[in-house]
Amino acid sequence: MATHAKRVKTDGMSSEAPVLDPIQSFLQWCEEVGLKLNEKVYLSKQGAVAEYGMLAKEDIDEGEVLFTVPRKALLHQGTTKVLDVLEEGKASLENTSGWVPLLLTLMYEYTSPQSHWRPYLSLWPDFTALDHPMFWSKDERDVLLKGTGIPEAVDTDLTNIQKEYENIVLPFIRLHPNLWDPEIHTQDLYRSLVAFVMAYSFQEPLEEEEEDEKDPNPPMMVPMADMLNHVSNHNANLEYTPDCLKMVSVRNIRKGEEVFNTYGQMANWQLLHMYGFAEPYESNSNDTADIPMSNVYKAAVQVTQSEAEQCLLVEKWSLLCEMEMVGDEGVFIFGKSGSLTDAEMYTTLKLLCMSAEEFEEFRENEGWEESEDDDDEKMLQALSNEGLPSLAPLWKRLVHAAVRFTLDSYGTDIQTDKLLLADKVSHDKLNSRERRALQVRCGQKTILHHVLELTKP
Repeated sequence: MATHAKRVKTDGMSSEAPVLDPIQSFLQWCEEVGLKLNEKVYLSKQGAVAEYGMLAKEDIDEGEVLFTVPRKALLHQGTTKVLDVLEEGKASLENTSGWVPLLLTLMYEYTSPQSHWRPYLSLWPDFTALDHPMFWSKDERDVLLKGTGIPEAVDTDLTNIQKEYENIVLPFIRLHPNLWDPEIHTQDLYRSLVAFVMAYSFQEPLEEEEEDEKDPNPPMMVPMADMLNHVSNHNANLEYTPDCLKMVSVRNIRKGEEVFNTYGQMANWQLLHMYGFAEPYESNSNDTADIPMSNVYKAAVQVTQSEAEQCLLVEKWSLLCEMEMVGDEGVFIFGKSGSLTDAEMYTTLKLLCMSAEEFEEFRENEGWEESEDDDDEKMLQALSNEGLPSLAPLWKRLVHAAVRFTLDSYGTDIQTDKLLLADKVSHDKLNSRERRALQVRCGQKTILHHVLELTKP
């Protein structure tokens, strides 16, 4: 499975005590905490698509439990030794993300030699395996990921991390010098732990009756479950019970196959931004491309022919903003089968393409009355790949122009990227960051070009 145990020397003398490698040490800890692993699977660095992975020793049937994690083995603010301190300072730790208590927990447990979770956390020494774009240079992000939306998302992340650390975390750390040390628990460590939580944490889903009444559950670390890699066509899924969490196969898995979990319906840009990897080009069935809402506005400006029409457009856009259909930073999302933001895009196109008289009537009525013409099914069909060619000419023109503006925002065109992807010699010369960025760009541009074709005049 993994490497053999090694021996170390102590005080110049040879020691017979074996030093377990990280995986063996972790598996020993799993036994101690009651984490049960099916004998048909094993952990390894060999044969997995990423740093660690789980593989099948034998054929596995659909519905088999691959492992169970008792809730006492979960790592979160409710299970840490510093729980009382975190509870006492709860009010001062409130923040938008809700991650600060877990991050303080991880800062303490990761650096404590006596931590109960040390064999688990030791699997990520110095977090050097993490390679989110937040660890890339700004030049790398701006050049390799231009147009993808990732540089802007990372800039926001880094700004928030700095503010959160300086305004919330550091003052709290200084209040408890017996538990945390600013010299050890630095902003760099905090940033690494943010990436660790992004890449490896889980959020327990709320019960249906709680979804509208309660904030999402805070993230938690689930040992063993986070060793599984992700693909959209996954073969296992995590189930939650009152006593434990179970990883269950959702289809038959053959001997030698890797066991894949799912992180949800994630586009490649989201996978790279949050997890530091991307699925190979065209293999991600959940891939998407964003069209900035501002590009639809730019397209509408092109259509105006007089000052009066420009004033009318401003009024229409302002109303759409009031209706929360559009926003300065908003995007319309397209997947492989068409629009994924049907209501927003349909409403926007319909309102922008109204005549002055229709718009005035719309405002007087404070919107249009509910009718079969505006039901969800019609919106879904109109903006699907099948429906786009049949859109009204002006609607198609706005979508087509907005897609062109979006494609112009990338640093390279799709032909250049696809040639690079197809040329094995050139592709093999790329470093891992360049390859991942290429997968993201190609996926997005392919979707956008398809929409461009479907909306040609």
